[in-house]
Amino acid sequence: MTITRRRFTQLAAAGLATGLASPALGQSKTKLNMILNWTYQGPQSWFFLAQDNGYFDEVGIDLTIDQGKGSGAAVGQVAGGAYDVGFGDVNALIRLAGNTTEETPICVYQMYNKPPFTVAVLSKSDIKTAADLQGRKLGGAANDGALKLFPAFANVAGLDTAGIEILNFQSNLREQMLKSEQVEGVFGYVNTIRFSAKLSGMNPDEDIRFINFGDYGMDLYSNGIILSKKLVAENPELVKGMVWAINKGVQDTLVDLDAAVESVARREPLINKAVEKERLIATLQDEMNHPELAETGLGAVSPDRFKESIDLVVKADGLERTPAASEIFTNAFLPSADERIYKLL
Repeated sequence: MTITRRRFTQLAAAGLATGLASPALGQSKTKLNMILNWTYQGPQSWFFLAQDNGYFDEVGIDLTIDQGKGSGAAVGQVAGGAYDVGFGDVNALIRLAGNTTEETPICVYQMYNKPPFTVAVLSKSDIKTAADLQGRKLGGAANDGALKLFPAFANVAGLDTAGIEILNFQSNLREQMLKSEQVEGVFGYVNTIRFSAKLSGMNPDEDIRFINFGDYGMDLYSNGIILSKKLVAENPELVKGMVWAINKGVQDTLVDLDAAVESVARREPLINKAVEKERLIATLQDEMNHPELAETGLGAVSPDRFKESIDLVVKADGLERTPAASEIFTNAFLPSADERIYKLL
């Protein structure tokens, strides 16, 4: 753990050394509503730390942050106008844009650059590969990002889904449904399941096996900051300020992981802070640490890889059209590269 802490402290120092200044905005604050991908947990700490450290205030934003019910649902909530901002799965955004010619939201800061999508099964089961999922009973929350991508995964992995039964249930029941063997596998993000299982009394390293989508060629991006295009068009300086504030929150998180977890605990006092710190570290290592980070910086995408991701989702899901990358993501509001490029050890 000491090595991990030093690693991320040094990573953050590169950004902090640039002497950042916040974007100059007016004194009046604009109210924005944001929906997260999930409940208040360690991997959402950068939003709360940015709020507690006054960065949103500094750029004229009065931000309300609500818990979410799935990374796919967050995209839909922004698209439907219920929220201004969402922390959601960019693949859900690709799917939405690919099935309509109407204007859809856009990602302005790509945070998760490695695919976290998985089907978790019990280690004692005979399910060892994707092929073994055929004919099984699986389950997950209806708006779960991994479940939404399962048709694409099945296509890539060559699965016949006709014999696979999918049971929907509330997200807070997922680990218990697996533990009690009411389903043979559950959909989710690796670290969400891993640490929620730990909180339920399971040992995820011994009790759970993960069938990861990324191991079968689905090298996808996932969660990012999703905004309505109306907000982007009407108030670009506000959007720029919001992205700057979130990036600062990430930097502060890397400097002090304990302070980051405390910011979550102020919103949800019942969290297990030790487990949430582990979850936060695992997310930084596993979901935000793609090799391209050294070139693109956090928040940006590799154009070639992003186009391949769009093409994969379009083909696997049989979407009506292939949206242009510019419909899904823009780097127009990102802080400068030296504020986002971190040298990992």
